[in-house]
Amino acid sequence: MTLTQSDGRRRVVIEGVSPEIDGGRFPVKRALGDQVRVEADIFTDGHDSIAASVLVHREGSEEWTEIAMQPLVNDRWAAAFRVKELGRYGFMVQGWVDHFETWRRDLQKRIKAESDASVDYLIGADLIDAAAGRASGADAKWLKQRAKELRSGAKPGKDATALRTIATDALLDEIASRYPDKRFATESDREAFVVVDPVHARFSAWYEFFPRSTSADAGKHGTFADCEKRLPYVAEMGFNVVYLPPIHPIGRMFRKGPNNNPQSKPGDQGSPWAIGSVDGGHKSILPELGTIEDFKRFVKKAKKLDLFVAMDIAFQSAPDHPYVKEHENWFKKRPDGTIQYAENPPKKYQDIYPFDFESDDWTGMWEELKSVFLYWIAQGVTVFRVDNPHTKAFPFWEWVIGEVKREHPEVLFFAEAFTRPKIMYRLAKLGFSQSYTYFPWRNGKAEITAYLTELAQTPVREFFRPNQWPNTPDILTEFLQIGGRTAFSIRLLLAATLGANYGIYGPAFELMEHVPVRHGSEEYLNSEKYEIRQWDLDRTDSLKPLITRVNAIRKDNPALQSDWSLKFYPTENDQLICYSKESEDRTNLILVVVNLDPHHTQSGFVNLPLHELEIPEDRGYEAEDLLTGDRYLWHGPRSYVELGPSRPPGHILKIHRRLKAETDFEYFL
Repeated sequence: MTLTQSDGRRRVVIEGVSPEIDGGRFPVKRALGDQVRVEADIFTDGHDSIAASVLVHREGSEEWTEIAMQPLVNDRWAAAFRVKELGRYGFMVQGWVDHFETWRRDLQKRIKAESDASVDYLIGADLIDAAAGRASGADAKWLKQRAKELRSGAKPGKDATALRTIATDALLDEIASRYPDKRFATESDREAFVVVDPVHARFSAWYEFFPRSTSADAGKHGTFADCEKRLPYVAEMGFNVVYLPPIHPIGRMFRKGPNNNPQSKPGDQGSPWAIGSVDGGHKSILPELGTIEDFKRFVKKAKKLDLFVAMDIAFQSAPDHPYVKEHENWFKKRPDGTIQYAENPPKKYQDIYPFDFESDDWTGMWEELKSVFLYWIAQGVTVFRVDNPHTKAFPFWEWVIGEVKREHPEVLFFAEAFTRPKIMYRLAKLGFSQSYTYFPWRNGKAEITAYLTELAQTPVREFFRPNQWPNTPDILTEFLQIGGRTAFSIRLLLAATLGANYGIYGPAFELMEHVPVRHGSEEYLNSEKYEIRQWDLDRTDSLKPLITRVNAIRKDNPALQSDWSLKFYPTENDQLICYSKESEDRTNLILVVVNLDPHHTQSGFVNLPLHELEIPEDRGYEAEDLLTGDRYLWHGPRSYVELGPSRPPGHILKIHRRLKAETDFEYFL
């Protein structure tokens, strides 16, 4: 160890700083206006008092803001700040021995024991003089006067009352503490960072539809003009993100037929994820949909309806994509000289060539793929759903997301990565703003509780933002296949209330499309991935009214607009799941109870920790069902619930904590 002049005098120890991901290797995530609560273990040797603060700045700025930390328990300290701009913030923790506070603390003990002496006040005068030297203006003058008064009064035989009053004055403590002696302050080992995203990174409702299936005429290919007509329908249901599968030219070589048939016929549309043909690639538009001007008009119309357009980015190429001819070295070749198509044995995707991220020209490929994002940002797109990011190199994502967000902090990246947990978490650490989850396959009470608790109540939440989807074009779960209308209602209620971010693939969801291509498969029969479908949006059995009501409840209740307050509670029937969320200021408390059985009525008691929820135990409280308008008067921690398939299979209850009693009215006084 090499000693410097001050090393040995930095006596404060700082450990266990949070939030911090992998020792500061990755930034934590927040949305605009969110609070960042910083904690750390801070202590020193001996019995001296210490003080600590958090230093915060916008990345790239030399202007730092200092926020005083407060002690909690067991040498744990905390402070909080709010992020008010998009981009990146940096923060550090610092701590120092507070000699002034040590003197003040010990003096108060001596005064209580009547053992204070003149020298104690002379020590204080020196410390106050030193603080005056670090101060300026009126504060410096005021502190010097207090030091002078202590010295002049600290003489044998003088009455100590005046000295004690000066030394223990709260104003003296306040002003002197503004100018601490930080010569030997300790700082945390490294600067930690926070990425600040737009609010819709934390709270959003997504609706996915296929543009080619929007025509009013059966069998006719939809256009962006048809998509514009679909937008009011999406907005009326209360969604704020409209997501389109790839809109690029579709390859003709090895094009897939209906139901993923490897043999296509003339007129078959193929999969939108087989990107590229003689009509262009990732910066081009499928001619049947229209032109780039048509697309920009669609984006503009969406914006007027307060809808963000999310675009699908799938970094892969059809065999006839221009990249294949122009950059053959970006793709892996087999020994016979042919390019390797995508496989996930036993599945084969002959219509797709994956990029080779070990290519000799990897830097050129990276730059080109980055330019795809930049091109569509220039067309007004700020939300990207990225297809299968776990099949591309991790260093690429860290680089490209960092590059894009440096210039465009408003851009969000949504990871479609249904893969192993550690891989999903790594992608989130690398910069993805949101991610799909395992929610579609979590149907039982125990597995829902365990999984959502992990996402909401462990350090994972600092970097991984879940987006809960009950269905996607690739996922038609067995629960939806066999559970009927009630199953769709159950999964909607769970997705929209467990997750501040959720989405549905429609109109398949609201029209309860549930037939698989074959038994045991999660693929839809006659899937839109391979053919044009026509949907009757005016069907009387549509779930549109329920979806609209649920989205309105989400917008009206701040408790449902974040995930971190999620807590589960016991029920005396495992087919009933009960959980709550509340707003940051605790004024909005939402309790959700859902029947997980789509076929039968289920009943039982829910058990609530009234003290923890700040519900008075000596009087009743009201549970207002925001779905139906019904109101229930509950007493005590244990309340009866009965839910069946004939009505909404769940309650979204707004809890009114305190009902008035006669003692609350003036005439009682």
